[in-house]
Amino acid sequence: MKFNSLLIKGRLIKRYKRFLADVELESGETVTAHCANSGSMLSINVPGAEVWLSPAKNPERKLKYTWELIRIGRSLVGANTSHPNDLVAEAITARKIPELMGYSSQSREVKYGKNSRVDILLEDTELGRCYVEVKNVTMRRHFGRHDPVEFPDGVTARGAKHLVELSDMVAEGHRAVMFYLVQRGDCSAGVTIARDIDPKYGYALDKARNAGVEVIAYGCKLNLNEIKITKSLVFLN
Repeated sequence: MKFNSLLIKGRLIKRYKRFLADVELESGETVTAHCANSGSMLSINVPGAEVWLSPAKNPERKLKYTWELIRIGRSLVGANTSHPNDLVAEAITARKIPELMGYSSQSREVKYGKNSRVDILLEDTELGRCYVEVKNVTMRRHFGRHDPVEFPDGVTARGAKHLVELSDMVAEGHRAVMFYLVQRGDCSAGVTIARDIDPKYGYALDKARNAGVEVIAYGCKLNLNEIKITKSLVFLN
């Protein structure tokens, strides 16, 4: 996924009200950018850190910028959670995810379960249906060589609900996958669940896996021009 325009460099002043971030641009101007991330952003919400913004396409939009990237240490991290679904869908189409190859059609935001929409629905006359939920992963609280990234960065009742819905699809005879996409470039030790932050989510995932829900994790390579999925990561239960 390539950015549609050149990103603009700044320094994060603060993120507040969940969807707003004040940023000081290199010119010295302070702007308020849209923060497309409803999570806590724990470990990546660092005042003073280098950030990169994309300018709004619509000149009438109230917030003229969107927060895209932040630099943590030497690595860029994707702050925009509207991208992961597109990244995964793009990678599936490009046959970059071997676990999800072979399906003849791909749909987005399809209603399923009791009251949900699945991020990606794959279908094929022989393989049947595969329901894929995508979760954005950015939290890394420890930086040792063998320290993984973690999900979630806050309590997520919605995430636990999705696991129940996926389990129901397996019970109906379909395939269901929880896809953890790591939007940071310094992860090689794998992905794990932050059970201390949300033990109920950890329990729900264990229950879903026992019911047949699969778990897939992939990392990303990020630069100022694009974000692309690179390699499979180990999921640490």
